[in-house]
Order: sequence, then structure tokens, then C-alpha cells
Amino acid sequence: MENKIRLTEEDVELLNSKIGLRMLFANERTNLSKALRYTKYEKELREFQAELVKLQTWVIEKKKKVVILFEGRDAAGKGGAIRRITAHINPRHFRIVALNKPTEDEKGQWYFQRYVNQLPKPGEIVFFDRSWYNRAVVEPVNGFCTQEEYKIFMSQVNEFEKMIIHSDTYFIKFYFSITKAEQIKRFDEIRKNELKKWKMTPLDEKAQVLWDEYTEYKEVMFNKTNSEHAPWTILHANKKTLTRLAAIKHILDVIPFEE
Repeated sequence: MENKIRLTEEDVELLNSKIGLRMLFANERTNLSKALRYTKYEKELREFQAELVKLQTWVIEKKKKVVILFEGRDAAGKGGAIRRITAHINPRHFRIVALNKPTEDEKGQWYFQRYVNQLPKPGEIVFFDRSWYNRAVVEPVNGFCTQEEYKIFMSQVNEFEKMIIHSDTYFIKFYFSITKAEQIKRFDEIRKNELKKWKMTPLDEKAQVLWDEYTEYKEVMFNKTNSEHAPWTILHANKKTLTRLAAIKHILDVIPFEE
């Protein structure tokens, strides 16, 4: 039996709103505290999303360029965060970039070339769902690049990002961090969900076994690439709702848009 909780007048008003009533009756068994928690989350999320619309309007009108990277463990919630951020902004003025493995031609190019081709034009926001930092962690852990290629990347990445910023671009780097236990829990949920099974990849299946190797390369990445001009923002992502709000708040705080 659910413990009694004390509701303020504001809580009652929230639960009587359209969002609150939807949350209250989302399941056969009403969970008052859970419904209230999710109602507060949805209310704050919508307020933030309204601010993101204003931010994008400023980006378009002032012809600004914005790049936001989403890195992190498999199943850390990067895609879910991007979906909430982009839910109500103008789709003609943003892109989500999630590149497949390089083609044979791309393998012969400068490593950063295919990412340069995806950078924003004036008035555009680009979200990278994983980025060039694949070469800092995923590729060396799984043997997709040589140690020499890895070293070259690590020696060039800070200057590459400095060039992006100096081209009058706002640049944000997120890392979504979850615990090993939380990752296996989310993998289990994905495997059991018929609509999400496609998300599991061969790399995901090895993620738990290679956890320590990923950690080792991740720490080197932070030490070498947490630069003054392009610092990492680490989001502790075990709670998806709080992480999404924290990501949006950081974007709104960092980019000095004017209404």
C-alpha cells in the first residue's frame, strides 16, 4: 500500500492539469507520488522546450552556428535527450547526425573530413549522436583503428575543435555517464521490448565485457580533451528525466540568445 504523501496547493493544481490527469491515469493502479514527479518533470520540460524555440529563433535570425556533441556509454540515453531537445524546434533549421562506419573512400580521407562535411551552415544547429570521439574510445577498444591512428587523432582533436569555435560556432560537448548496473538493466529492458530490440547492436552485446577498457580510454579522453576552449560537460545519467532537463538547461545557459 502506497505511503501517504502531503500535497501542497500547487501539487493539487498540477495533478488537476491535463498533464497531471494523464499521469494519474496512465496505469491501472494509481501511484500518486510517481504521477506528481512525472507531472513536474513534464511541466519543466515544456517550459525548457519553449525556451529552446526562442534560442533557435535567435540562431536563425542572427545566422549563428551551433554544434552539440552527445557522447557516452551505450544505452546512456543520448538519443532520448536529443529527441526531447528537438521535439518542438523548427526541423528545417537543425540536423541530427549519426554517421555509419566510414566507406572505403572515407577511410582514405583525413579522419575529420566526413565530420567537417556535417558542420552547420549559418542559422543551423547540428546535434551529433556520437561524433569524432568514436576514435577516442569505441574504435581503439574494439580494434577498429590502429594505435597510430588513435595517437594521431588525439594529437589533432583539440586544434580541430579550436578551429570550429574560431569559425564563430557555439560548441558544446556532453558525456552521458551511467553505472555498469544501470547499463545492464537498460539492455535487459531493450531486449524484452519488441519495439526497441533493433537498438541492440553487436557492440552493445560486448559493452559489459569491455566495460573496464572503455573506462580506461574514456579517462584518457577526458584528461587530454577537456580543454579550456571546449570543456566536457559530464551528465550523471542514471535518471533519464533529470539528465534531459540538465542537458537542456546547460544549452540554454551556455548560448547567450536574446529573445
